[in-house]
Amino acid sequence: MLRPSYTHSALSATIVLMAATFLSSLFGLLRNMYIAWLFGRSMKADAFIAAFQLPDQIAYFLVGGAASITFVTILTRYRETGREREGERSLSVILTTMYLVLGSAIALAEVFAPWYVHRFFHGFDAEKAALCVQLTRILLPAQLCFFAGGVFGAVLLVRKQFTVQAVAPLIYNLGTIVGGLLLVKRLGITSLALGTVAGALCGPFLLNWYFARKTGVRYRPILDWHDEGLREWVRLSLPLMAGVTLVTADAWIINYFASSTNGAIALMQYAKRLFVAPMSILAQAAGVASMPFFASLWSQDKRYEFATGVADSVSRVACLGLLATSAMAAMAVPLVDLLFTGGRFAAADSHECATYFAIFSISLFLWSAQAIYSRAFYAAGDTFLPMVAGTIVTLVSLPVYAALYHAQGAMGLALASDIGIAMQTALIAALLHKRRMVSIASLDFMEMGRCLLAALVAGGGVALLARALNRLLGPLHQRARLVDLAILLAGSALWFAVTRWILEKSGSALPRIAMKRLGLR
Repeated sequence: MLRPSYTHSALSATIVLMAATFLSSLFGLLRNMYIAWLFGRSMKADAFIAAFQLPDQIAYFLVGGAASITFVTILTRYRETGREREGERSLSVILTTMYLVLGSAIALAEVFAPWYVHRFFHGFDAEKAALCVQLTRILLPAQLCFFAGGVFGAVLLVRKQFTVQAVAPLIYNLGTIVGGLLLVKRLGITSLALGTVAGALCGPFLLNWYFARKTGVRYRPILDWHDEGLREWVRLSLPLMAGVTLVTADAWIINYFASSTNGAIALMQYAKRLFVAPMSILAQAAGVASMPFFASLWSQDKRYEFATGVADSVSRVACLGLLATSAMAAMAVPLVDLLFTGGRFAAADSHECATYFAIFSISLFLWSAQAIYSRAFYAAGDTFLPMVAGTIVTLVSLPVYAALYHAQGAMGLALASDIGIAMQTALIAALLHKRRMVSIASLDFMEMGRCLLAALVAGGGVALLARALNRLLGPLHQRARLVDLAILLAGSALWFAVTRWILEKSGSALPRIAMKRLGLR
């Protein structure tokens, strides 16, 4: 099942991608722990995190932010109609065209990076802004690797080969870590930026290119403005480029406001990255795995199977998201303490970061659900409507972020993020329902209700246990990590026991399915 050429089912693809996403998130977590240990919530940490924003925005506005999403739809259509050679030619045309466009944009961004940092990180002082510009210029070329990797990766996704997609992010994260370990004493935080670019080259680009080539795909530099595939790609990608969804803009908005508070960008990034780990496992892995199957069902005009497949996926990730939220929020403080406290990251920083993490965790099931819903639109070849919906939600959310930031500081930004993604998910679900693509009524509300009940009871029990253990083990403050570990182990055991008991007593199928999938029944 781990062979690169293995053709996966929806289930096996989800399992492989969830496992790989877990490992990738673990590497990402180690990277952030390393940054926190060395640089804490310092000026350098803020500058490094902010340096990713301009490269990310260029990718978003010029290639739709996700090249593989639109390519999977196009190449699936070519494959289903027996025109794979035409699809391969279109791939070469699109890649050549976008190399020119994206390369030109990156060259301009290198020149105008100082203006951008001054405009979008208005709270940075001169020293922090200068460092951010330097790191931004190093990171910009990596976007060429991500785009080309997304194109070649789509070739493998259409063939339902997911192993390379699972491994590439691991190499990318490893590049950042290795760059830091080898060069941090000589180059400081610049070493992390260099390692990131090296990871993007070796993982997302070279790995996807190599295995796409093994399938028989050959890239040839071709410019043809009349190519059918290029026009279709532009049609599908333009809405993704023209609009701004909160899924992407959330980080940009948070950074804009947080730049006025020293260390806030770093702390919120650490909290967000810790939150992204379970969110990626639930939402992104399931979404990437489902996308080719949704696209195939839609292209074969199997509308009922498409609708039920999307609804089942949303119900499943929402249930798991609700359960995970209760554990994450209840054990936020010992978890962040255990992972981050040390070096230049103080205990006070840890508690503030844990608060952000707990607030972000509330919206886990919403982030998971919207990832599936959005891909339902993309699989049907409709990128315009979700773009319009996402742009509207982003615009409506801006005053919410501003008001909550001015009222409650950085904590208000975390709350605004939850409110915004709730609006985004509700609107996307309503649009799918109205267009008779996926009915809201087909969601498994009974199962989600059982999971919500289990989450509330288990989370409350764990919170009370954590408070009691803190009082009991307080005198052992000199061994804080052992105390945190004890609370996490005891809390996890209680959460698992309570959750399973409530789910089984309420008639939930989740425990039985989980045991069966694990081979324990």
